[in-house]
Amino acid sequence: MPIFQLCNIFVEIFIYMKILGMGNALTDVLATLQSDTIIQEAGLLKGGMKLIDIERLEKLKQLFSTIHTSRACGGSAANAITGLTHLGIDTGFIGKVGRDDLGRFYEQDLLDNGIESHLQKGDASSGCAMTFISPDGERTFGTYLGAAADLSATDLSAEMFSGYDLLHIEGYLVQDPALIRKAVQLAQSQGLKISLDMASYNVIKQQPEFSRELVTGYADIVFANEEEALAYTGQPPRQAVEEIARQCDIAVVKCGKEGSFIQQGDTCLHIGALPVQCIDSTGAGDLYAAGFLYGLATGCSLEQAGRIGTLLAGNVIEVIGPRMEQARWDKIKLKVRELLGA
Repeated sequence: MPIFQLCNIFVEIFIYMKILGMGNALTDVLATLQSDTIIQEAGLLKGGMKLIDIERLEKLKQLFSTIHTSRACGGSAANAITGLTHLGIDTGFIGKVGRDDLGRFYEQDLLDNGIESHLQKGDASSGCAMTFISPDGERTFGTYLGAAADLSATDLSAEMFSGYDLLHIEGYLVQDPALIRKAVQLAQSQGLKISLDMASYNVIKQQPEFSRELVTGYADIVFANEEEALAYTGQPPRQAVEEIARQCDIAVVKCGKEGSFIQQGDTCLHIGALPVQCIDSTGAGDLYAAGFLYGLATGCSLEQAGRIGTLLAGNVIEVIGPRMEQARWDKIKLKVRELLGA
């Protein structure tokens, strides 16, 4: 029987689910652009994520000094975990920050949002993602990992995973196979299910063999956008979701304004996107994952889970950055109740 059997077993297993996230603890520095010229000046590929060193970071800071910017705690897994917390799920987060202002800012943000912190502290500066938001809402990242990249297998202990039901991992961690192997093995040894967000097509291209090992050997749920799904399978979204679903229990391929495909076994669903104006796509995939996992955690069908994910993604793209104000969350929660017929 599939690990995530449809309908009734969701209620039995997941109604009290507690979810742990693990990923790069990065503070997003967000710049809204009038044109994409500055992305070319920065030597970045629009829509991609490029790792940068401290010297490159300083150059990007100089470019950003002429643009209005804002700051928010981010990182793919942390964004998803924050979304789940706003919906009422008990959560925790594993990551690594420096002993500096950004690190303290990041940890306080977790605590302020009611997230159990499993942050480790390192000697390097805290990581940040210099985020370019194009006029069409597409985002491009120049990411300085700093202390986030120093999270290692030796930082992990079985106690971190105790009491949780699901581990949600961002695919950026695929760059450290030893870390991610230990995490999923510790999680599975304590009965946690594994949710993976592929996170970036660049990472999949850099680590194709380990990406496949992670999906086929450990993941129960896999999230990918259409670029990531193409990089992983070589197929367009509809065929890609089918191929990925053969390697795990539930596969989700997100296609932006074209909606999303969800497949479990022979059941394939298409969920249409909301007709909203995209101001900034930062966090859209992360919040989709949050909504989808919330659906599973509260006994929803796959279609309901997909619609909740779509609702969250459609809301976050209407604001700058991955975080939404409480008033918007209150409206989202009312809409979720409507979707569930509550």
